[in-house]
Amino acid sequence: MARRCRICGKQGQYGARVSHAHNVTRVKRLPNLRRVRAIVDGEIKRIYVCAKCLKGGKVERAVRIRD
Repeated sequence: MARRCRICGKQGQYGARVSHAHNVTRVKRLPNLRRVRAIVDGEIKRIYVCAKCLKGGKVERAVRIRD
């Protein structure tokens, strides 16, 4: 899976989970990506987009027509 938003370029970040006893564990925090059908350059494609871009209206979703 692509771990990067196609709209804003958001990707994972490394950090540390620190317990109360100050034990440090390295973690990778991944963005909230969704696979959506969107119109990209006039074509319908499946792309990975973060939830923030979806809620912000930065993606033109493709409408599925059913017969």
